[in-house]
Amino acid sequence: MSSVSQILSNKGANVLSVDGDASVLEAAQKMIDANVGAMLVSVRGRIAGIVTERDYLRRVTLEGRADRDTAVREIMSSPLIVVTPDTTVEECMSLMTEQRIRHLPVAEAGEIVGVVSIGDVVKFQSKQQSVQIQYLTEYINAR
Repeated sequence: MSSVSQILSNKGANVLSVDGDASVLEAAQKMIDANVGAMLVSVRGRIAGIVTERDYLRRVTLEGRADRDTAVREIMSSPLIVVTPDTTVEECMSLMTEQRIRHLPVAEAGEIVGVVSIGDVVKFQSKQQSVQIQYLTEYINAR
């Protein structure tokens, strides 16, 4: 079975984070610059949550808050739902669907070692299916 570690080996383990006291505007700019839809939030040096585009829309835009004056810790999602490198890709898909989330931090020995998105999972699954189709096509044509 395919695991999260395989996704991270292809994607890399870059983990973006922002301090919980930073403004929501600052976090949004960091996400835009990195072309990502979420980043982890640290409070007093520890990862305490995640802030996503959805958090911004729901807790800033719809509530009429000022993004320059709102701290990230006020809108972050917490507690984190976390997986390990050994978690299967199928388990990630199930968890994302059940919890209606699009990003999963990956932790090993208490440390965050990466983040996988629904896009990463779909891309990985698509590549795996392409490899299987090619293998089966070659097998059929060899007969």
